[in-house]
Amino acid sequence: MGFALDAPVLTGEFVRLEPLGHRHAAELAVAAEENRGSYAFTWVPRADEVEAYIDAQLGRAATGMLAPYAQVSTATGRAVGATAYWEPRSWLTDDQLDAVEVGFTWLAGSAQGTGVNAEAKLLLFRHAFEEWHVSRVDLKTDARNDRSRAAIQSVGARFEGVLRNWSRSWAPGEDGRLRDSAIYSITAAEWAECRAGLEARVRRYNSRADSLS
Repeated sequence: MGFALDAPVLTGEFVRLEPLGHRHAAELAVAAEENRGSYAFTWVPRADEVEAYIDAQLGRAATGMLAPYAQVSTATGRAVGATAYWEPRSWLTDDQLDAVEVGFTWLAGSAQGTGVNAEAKLLLFRHAFEEWHVSRVDLKTDARNDRSRAAIQSVGARFEGVLRNWSRSWAPGEDGRLRDSAIYSITAAEWAECRAGLEARVRRYNSRADSLS
């Protein structure tokens, strides 16, 4: 069958990644409606779609191909977004995970720029490289999504190219159409440098929070 993803709880200073469940629905419904200005190319449910969104992610999880998370703010204890491990790939042996994607990521407007995204990526990448011993983590986004592409590059991932007509478009008015996907990656050889950069970013957010307290 190959490697089946799971979603262990991952905890940091700003964010706790919890396996996604319907207990998060009410808080995610609020988070998704805060400010939708940055969601033009991203699958983010409306408040009345959150239950169906969770069902869809849990359905994917049941196949072993997705490990979905709620992103929970440690400051408030409330779910402020979602993310996931996706598409595990085992090329050498069935029981060794060689590569995985981090995706299905979104955050409430109030959680953006607070350190949650940087720390969530640190937690996800660290678990993938240091516990699963993957050779590669990749991230994809709509090639037109400049904001998302900048965010991906900011966490240390390297641009590899654009895959044309690669996946479903989530842009408004584009139901039934395919999008071009920009693909980025981090390899095991690059992980130490990437980790140091992410840890430094999280420390800066901690320093900023200390200065405001």
